[in-house]
Amino acid sequence: MDTVFMEVSSAARESHKAQKILQEQRKAAKPHSQILADAKRVWALARQKNIPTSERQKHVRDLMNTIRGKVKEIVFKHDASRIIQTVVKYGGPAEKNAVAEELKGKYRELAQNRYSKFLVTKLIRSCPSHRASILLEFHGHVLKLLLHGEASSVLADAFELYANAYERSILLREFYGKETALFTSTNMTEAEKEKAKKGLVGVLEGADKERRRRTLASLKEALVSIFNNPDKGAVTHAIVHRALWEYLASVNESPEEAEREKIRREIFESCQDIIPEMVHTKDGSRAVREFLAQGSAKERKQILKAFKLHIERMCLDDEAQQVLFTAIDVIDDTKLVQKNIVAQMTESASALVSTPQGRRALFYLLVPRTRRHFTPAQIAFLAETDKARSTTSKKDSEVRTSEIRSFASEGLLSWVAKKGPEVSRDPGGSLVVTEIMLFADGDKSPAIQTLLAAISIPYPSLDASLPHPIDLPHTSRLYKTLLQGGHFNHNTKSVHKATSWDALNFATQLADSIEKEVVLAMCLKGEKNGTFVIAELCGALAVEGSTTAGSTEARKRLKDWFDSDVKKQIASEDGKGKQVLLDSLERL
Repeated sequence: MDTVFMEVSSAARESHKAQKILQEQRKAAKPHSQILADAKRVWALARQKNIPTSERQKHVRDLMNTIRGKVKEIVFKHDASRIIQTVVKYGGPAEKNAVAEELKGKYRELAQNRYSKFLVTKLIRSCPSHRASILLEFHGHVLKLLLHGEASSVLADAFELYANAYERSILLREFYGKETALFTSTNMTEAEKEKAKKGLVGVLEGADKERRRRTLASLKEALVSIFNNPDKGAVTHAIVHRALWEYLASVNESPEEAEREKIRREIFESCQDIIPEMVHTKDGSRAVREFLAQGSAKERKQILKAFKLHIERMCLDDEAQQVLFTAIDVIDDTKLVQKNIVAQMTESASALVSTPQGRRALFYLLVPRTRRHFTPAQIAFLAETDKARSTTSKKDSEVRTSEIRSFASEGLLSWVAKKGPEVSRDPGGSLVVTEIMLFADGDKSPAIQTLLAAISIPYPSLDASLPHPIDLPHTSRLYKTLLQGGHFNHNTKSVHKATSWDALNFATQLADSIEKEVVLAMCLKGEKNGTFVIAELCGALAVEGSTTAGSTEARKRLKDWFDSDVKKQIASEDGKGKQVLLDSLERL
């Protein structure tokens, strides 16, 4: 029995050995098998993680010398593609440019391969001197490549992340039709390149009416072919959004209003279902904003319906939120805006307040386009649709803004009443709370009580890990701003009072809710931020001609607390703001 087992085992070993020999023979018979075998040995050294840079560079040079002259032949092999990517990733300019040079004529084919497409993107990024020639290899096939499962991302990344204005024009010119694409080459003069950088505007410069018609027709046909294939993913790419925006901008130049409206409506109908896919890029945002500004009430309603599931995500995106702002600016049916946009924004306040983009979205509901929170560039960008709004919207912009603010106020004030103390501990959150309290409409009593309770706790904090709100500079600034009744204007050197905020009432309630020990401790202990807040409290109560029975009693109480002994103690302190406080106390 043992003899039989040994014979079977020996036969199995011999069979396995024979199979291994046959496998090695077949591998050796394949083209470039020896080059690949040598390259893999060096590649194993070059791609090690924890080796000195100098040693890695030596291995990369050896690897490049191993594959030099054969890059084009081996690049389509899965394992070889990874080897070449390592050369491009870790190599110097000489190695990268050598690879780029050898692959000339193969880039379109490489971009369509699931493995080598990453190599093309790396070379576009790493070899600026070869970028234009690489992109020119796509010329004549751009639209097909955009709808290709693998190549689409290569063109998208090249256009959006790496290409300059001229290189982008290489990819865009095919949208304008064969007549325009025919004149794209590596031999363009500098003047021709400068004209190409202008995109469609440059193409249409000096064009007669018939050529203009042919160019726009070709552009529309290209766009519709992409919009009709949303599953291919090209509808999300910036290159497509640029082409769409150029089309809409050129249509607006048409002298005939009926023709402009017809063309714009046709392109809108071809892409209305995929509009949410376009709002995340600058040109896509501009195109959708144009649809909103120029569209009919029905079209605007369709756009809002498409946004229904994306509002919070759009608020957190720099470009997409501009579309929401334009919708707020141009749609006359503010109840529709309230239902589809404003309500979802206020419900998402806790999520939005944590990012600059989200806070900006909340600000737009109350103080749109204010220079405190919006840059001149952002304001100018939003103003681009104002001219169109003046002809397509009937409601006065001030009335629309007031209605939106009124809709948003209830939800935002309710949110402050629940989350105010927690949110105001964050620097950005304190800005949002300030604007809500100053500019929201409606009953602010619950929110005021929440903020007063937060500041009226014993001072200093008994928990060292949780400072008293007044010791946080941004939170103390919140209370100071509310007490002074508005924001300080550095141009006029005065406080710009908020008409929907009663600073005297807030000061009176603060004086009624806070204990003497807490007030004096704020002025004599801790970080001394409280000194400025109490000084502002005194100033608010002492405003001439603005007294009530409650404020008079509060003034008297504070005056009694700060007797001559306390004032002497304050004067002897070294803390900031003591003179400001003493001056305010004199006014009581």
